[in-house]
Amino acid sequence: MARGLLATFALVVLAAAPVAGASPTSQIATSPEVTGDARSFMVAAPNPLAVEAGLEVLRKGGNAIDAAVAVQMVLGFVESPETGIGGGGFLLYHDAASGRTTLFDGRETAPLAARPDRFRLLGQALPLWAAIPSGRAVGVPGLVAMLESAHRQHGTMAWAELIEPAIGLADQGVPMPDRLQTQIAEDGSLRVFSDMRGYFRRQSADVPPRLTNRELADTLRALARDGGAAFYQGVLAEALVDRVRTRRPLSGDMTMADLAGYRAVEREPVCGPYREWTVCGAPPPSSGGIAVLQILGMLERFPMADFGPGSAIALHLIAEASRLAFADRERYVGDPDFVDVPVSGLIDPAYLSARAMLIDEQSANPRALPGEPGRRALIREADANANYRAKTTGTSHFSIVDQQGNVVALTSSIEAPFGSRMMSGGFLLNNQLTDFSFDPLQDGRPHPNAVAPGKRPRSSMSPVMVFDADGELRLVLGARGGSRIIGHVVRTLVSVLDWELEVDHAIALPNFVHRGEVLEIEAGSPLRRHRGALEQLGHTVTEATMVSGLHAIERTPEGWRGGADPRLDGIADGD
Repeated sequence: MARGLLATFALVVLAAAPVAGASPTSQIATSPEVTGDARSFMVAAPNPLAVEAGLEVLRKGGNAIDAAVAVQMVLGFVESPETGIGGGGFLLYHDAASGRTTLFDGRETAPLAARPDRFRLLGQALPLWAAIPSGRAVGVPGLVAMLESAHRQHGTMAWAELIEPAIGLADQGVPMPDRLQTQIAEDGSLRVFSDMRGYFRRQSADVPPRLTNRELADTLRALARDGGAAFYQGVLAEALVDRVRTRRPLSGDMTMADLAGYRAVEREPVCGPYREWTVCGAPPPSSGGIAVLQILGMLERFPMADFGPGSAIALHLIAEASRLAFADRERYVGDPDFVDVPVSGLIDPAYLSARAMLIDEQSANPRALPGEPGRRALIREADANANYRAKTTGTSHFSIVDQQGNVVALTSSIEAPFGSRMMSGGFLLNNQLTDFSFDPLQDGRPHPNAVAPGKRPRSSMSPVMVFDADGELRLVLGARGGSRIIGHVVRTLVSVLDWELEVDHAIALPNFVHRGEVLEIEAGSPLRRHRGALEQLGHTVTEATMVSGLHAIERTPEGWRGGADPRLDGIADGD
């Protein structure tokens, strides 16, 4: 029976996989659909109801952290395939009064019973499709603890008041968002799992489709009343643990002690220069901040401003820098509480200058290899590892600036769209532990991203802030899309900082990313005209649907301008 269920799931997933160019989301807007300008404060998020919840908090005098709690809780209802309290995230916060920028790490952790061979069976790595809907894939959720920690330190409004908008929406119901309707229709695997049939498919069949979740509303009431304790202890925790441990096949090993022991971690962001700006992002266990800074550091050696947006040479240079950054990412980055990540060496300007020398403007490198910070730009091929593995493409991002100039960039996720296909308390459970390496060894030594008890899997989430020479915020942004996030963020940064595009126009440009194996260009976009030229340079080029979910805010002389990705349902708005 168990083997038959997994086989059915595999067939359905393969049958439901989107064909390049087939989805409406693959058609690129040539101009932004939704933008906003404001003098005082702004929210840019992937759903208008979430934006309005954040704006109402700001209008009442709340700050960016207060608004972030409200926005995130609403997104957990209306955008639940991507994010929610059953997952985790990274919150980058800039405090205007002190000038300090802080990263709150709410990444999920592996249960204490986890072992390095968690995703191996009979000596072989499990296929990703088999691991995703298993109990073994579910990490201890960190989003609630992260929000509570940030709010405890910086919030000004009552915690319970900030959750009220999400409770009301989940209780009363809303018209099902267009994006969610599309996701349900395109994901045939939802037919296999009872939780998905009973919640998503049943409600999408209504005429017109309407989304209601009274069980989630009750869960949120408990959070409003008792805070994080309601989630990590008591009946909600017991139900979550039971759901994970009774999943068949491949049941999980999470315990009540794992939940009770979870702690969000406050970390220093990773920051570095790019031309006249300072760019700050998420440190390990996210690879996003390092990779973004590495790519920018290599591109700084090239006159990117001379190359037009969407030009073949720009695509080539960004792709080559990305390949080198991803090679370093695979070799070095993991949870810093378990592995020694050479962060300063990886973003050292001298090291990046040497790495940039490996980029040939006339041809693609046959193979991108990692370097050795502080010693050499390229290690011997015999010692290199190129074990890139296709990753899923979920996640959500929003950006906020308040009237005092405080800033939030919050990227959150349950990993794959619809996570582990399990629900508890009205919310989806993550499959974030599939972000670990399925092979515990790399070149005969422990992989930096191998599974370990209590360890946080490596992430690609990339909330980013850019500051000018006076320390004033220039830009805040982030994206969705799994390991493609890094490329989406870099493309937008170059578009705004080098090509001087307004942020909304930059977001609407076609996507392209290189994660180490192939150069992906957004299906149906004008970039396909460069395919022949890029292949002549030595790139392997493919078209892919890429729903980047970029949401950003930039400073203008009049105040703020926001941009919402036209590939999603969101908006940017403010007062």
